[in-house]
Formats: sequence, structure tokens, C-alpha cells
Amino acid sequence: MINLSLTTEQLLVQEMACDFATTHLLPGVIERDEKSLFPKEQIKRMGELGFMGMMVPEQWGGSGMDTFSFVVAIEEIAAVELASSTIMSVNNSLVCQVLLDWGTDFQKNKYLKPLARGVKLGAYSLSEPQSGSDASNMNTFAEKKGDSFIINGTKNWVTNGINSDFVILFCKTSKKGGSKEISTFIIDKKFEGITTGKKEEKLGLRASDTCELYFENCKVPKENLLGNIGEGFKIAMNTLGGGRIGIASQAVGLSRSALEKAISYAKQRKQFGKTIAEFGAIQNKIADMETNMNAARLLVWQAAYLKDQNKPYNKESSMAKLFSSSTAMSSASECVQIHGGYGYIQDYGVEQLMRDAKITQIYEGTSEIQRLVISREVLK
Repeated sequence: MINLSLTTEQLLVQEMACDFATTHLLPGVIERDEKSLFPKEQIKRMGELGFMGMMVPEQWGGSGMDTFSFVVAIEEIAAVELASSTIMSVNNSLVCQVLLDWGTDFQKNKYLKPLARGVKLGAYSLSEPQSGSDASNMNTFAEKKGDSFIINGTKNWVTNGINSDFVILFCKTSKKGGSKEISTFIIDKKFEGITTGKKEEKLGLRASDTCELYFENCKVPKENLLGNIGEGFKIAMNTLGGGRIGIASQAVGLSRSALEKAISYAKQRKQFGKTIAEFGAIQNKIADMETNMNAARLLVWQAAYLKDQNKPYNKESSMAKLFSSSTAMSSASECVQIHGGYGYIQDYGVEQLMRDAKITQIYEGTSEIQRLVISREVLK
């Protein structure tokens, strides 16, 4: 018999994340979205609770937990505010994990420890204005000069780009072209020659900052090269595989929030002399939302389990992201529909779910890319 119950430790993590989200995130969710306010104090508190480096061993400043605990925590945070869970997910999956897997002891001491403790915040920079899904098509270039690299170029769609302290940067180190010419660098935002662009005004995730980064003769010491020259594309793709588990768990959290809000409203809203929860049309929507949410969660848990067992999980993480993000979008839409006109106004916090849900189908690999990954794995 398959055991689908959480361990005592995982239940404690779930409870702690739920309590934090309810106490520290919920009160200002609508205001932060409306005014695009970065949750600086809340993220600091998350660091103190150990949420910013959950899968990093204690020797490197982290909580030493498994991926399963991470996705459980992410779901609780995302169920209240997707933007905060995005900040948390990037720092954990795309920044700390890269340094843990590829960093030297020097790099781990200098960069991973403060990131895992939540004292510093990280960003991950792969995309450029002309490249999105075609990740290897980049122009940003690092030229080796003596004991340093001189970097020039523009990166975009950088989550945490404004409020971050360190950036995991991917750029070309050879002009021959191709994915094998890409390398990875740890960028300290205090380095000269790096400029942060304006904050993008987004459809959703408005409390999470996204911007462009400009590099103009940015001098980076050679000890900030992560891995070896030419390993950047491999590092990026391996990292995104794990990152997609975090995005999928975010989507599950949002779906759960949509379902809970829909049920609550349906039970109190009366039309034609009875609550709308008594109508078959509404019951059908609730049934589909519940079924899809649970199916999505199981896909997330499967991917997390495989990762914790050091087994291949690339296909499973893509399946989890593909289905969970689709579920989040449909659940948010149905939640608005159940609320009717009230779902369309800001005060109920329902329209925000719909705006936030869309990004889960786009970032860290679009749904189209997930289908490509899955089909390639199946057809091997």
C-alpha cells in the first residue's frame, strides 16, 4: 500500500508555513498587489523561519530538509500570496540549489550561507530580450581578461532582480555559438558595471519585482565562475528541472485557495431562495476543482519524492508543472465565475488569483516547453 501521509516533521513544516502565511502575509495581500509593494519584512521573517534555504544542509546555513518539505511549505505560502512564494521558490530552487550543486567551498561560504539563512536574497538570470524558450540564444558575453571576466549585455525577466543581493548569471564565454559556449557566474550586485532596470508593471505577481539587468564592462573575478567554462547550459537546464517542482506546488496552492474561496462563497450566496452551493452547475464546478487540485498535488509529490530519492525526475517535474499550472488557471477562472460580479472586483481578492495564475503557465518553461520535455522523455 502506498503511504501518502506526511511525516511528523513535514506536518510541522506545513503548520508553521500556514501560520506564517495567515498571520504575516494575509493582512496585506490586496494592498501589496495594488501598490506593487515588495514584501521585504515578510521575506526577512521567512528567512528567520528557515524557509529561504530549506533544502540546503545545515553546514551551509540551510534547514537541511527534503524537497517534500519544501513543496509542502510552498503550497501553504502560495495559497495566501503567490508573489511571496515566487520569491521563496527562486531563492531556494534556482539560486541556493545551483550553489549547492555546483559551487566550490569558497563560493558556498561566501554566497550560499547568507542566502540560505535569508540574510541575502538571490536572483536567477537566464532570459534575454531576444530569447525566452530558446534559452541558448543569448548575446550577453563574458570576456576573459587576466584574473577576471568582463561582462557586457542585457538580461530580462529577472525575478528578484531589484531586491536581490546576488545573481546567478548565464552568458556566453565564446562567440562560436551554441549551448556549449554558455557559462555561469555569481554576480554581486555591488560589482561596478551592473545597472538595474525599472520594475516591470505586470498582470499579476505585482508584489514580486521583475526587471532587466544591464551589464557594461562589469568586472567579475574568476573565482565567481560557477562550475567550468561551457557548463552553463547544463547547469541551467538541471536547475530548471528542480525549479519546476516549486512552481507546480505554487500552482497547487493557488488552486486550493480558489477552491476554498469558491466553496465559502457558494455556501453563503443565495439566489432563488437557496444557496448557490445547492445548484448542480456549481456543484459540478466544485467537483472538478477538487479533483484536479488533488491530482495536481499528487504529481507534485511524485516529482518531489523522486528528487529526494536521487532518481530521474525531469519528466515528472514537467508533468507536475504542466498539469498544476493548467489547474491553477482553470480553478481561478471558475472561482471568479462562481463569485459572479463580485469576483470581478478587487475587494474580494478573487480576480487577483486569476491574474496570478497565468504566470505559472509561462515562467520556468512554458506549457509548450513542458509538453516538449515530456514527449522527448516518453519517446526515448
